[in-house]
Amino acid sequence: MEKISVIVSCYNEEESLPLFYEEMERVRKADFENETEFEYIFVNDGSKDKTLEVMKKLAKEDSKVRFISFSRNFGKESAMLAGLEAAEGDYITLMDADLQDPPALLREMYDTIKKEGYDQVGTRRVTRKGEPPIRSFFARMFYKLINKMSNVEMVDGARDYRLMTRQVVDSIISMKEYNRFSKGLFSFVGYKTKWLEYENVERVAGETKWSFWKLFKYAIEGITAFSTVPLVISSVIGLLFCLISFLLIILIIIKTLVLGDPTSGWPSMICIIFFVSGIQLFSLGVIGQYLAKTYLEIKQRPIYIIKETEKDI
Repeated sequence: MEKISVIVSCYNEEESLPLFYEEMERVRKADFENETEFEYIFVNDGSKDKTLEVMKKLAKEDSKVRFISFSRNFGKESAMLAGLEAAEGDYITLMDADLQDPPALLREMYDTIKKEGYDQVGTRRVTRKGEPPIRSFFARMFYKLINKMSNVEMVDGARDYRLMTRQVVDSIISMKEYNRFSKGLFSFVGYKTKWLEYENVERVAGETKWSFWKLFKYAIEGITAFSTVPLVISSVIGLLFCLISFLLIILIIIKTLVLGDPTSGWPSMICIIFFVSGIQLFSLGVIGQYLAKTYLEIKQRPIYIIKETEKDI
């Protein structure tokens, strides 16, 4: 009998986790009973509440439940990788514990792979109901920007929630890069992919862990991980300002020789100096981002550290 591995990254989800497990079990019994085996892999990403206690309780009550607990908070990307590496199923899905990823879609995703020959089935939200308008605006702008910059297509509204074959998962975990941006990695590996659309669902409990600043840093991570266009832009801007400066010098010399008018206007000069300095600092910042990523990669630190699993209880 084939097995489906359900990987759930958790950070302070003590309220959501029991509700997620209950709903997932309902879907399993209704849509997969006596047809497919299941395993649940809950990854505790350094939670500060009682998330780990809930995982241990579920693991003792249900042999299908496994858990991985990190030594500290390493981030969702690390938690997803840990789950993928631990999964034993023939098909693997990534889900959030807050039930914003509807478990009811899992049957359709499974049938799509089995009957239509797809390698992975992803989900995307067609609405962003419940999100702050400014966050929705910048999210849409991010996808437009990165799709223009990168050769890897990223679908607007795409969620991490997807069902993948073992071959796809093996391809993903073969990439051991430290700076991970999974939405890009899912597209980078290729394979035949189908997208299912659904309306945005509110969290069942708790609060979102993604602040605007965290989302901004995540966006920068995605751009620098899958595009070198910012470096090209910095080079073009630098060349452009060199040409403008050269033309201005010629203009000032001609004006002085022909009109006898000495160069004046120190306020405007100060503004130009500040502007050009800002461009230089911006370009250095872009270069610094890529150097920082390179620095983190060459140190080869572990992407996550496991403190305990279900085998330790």
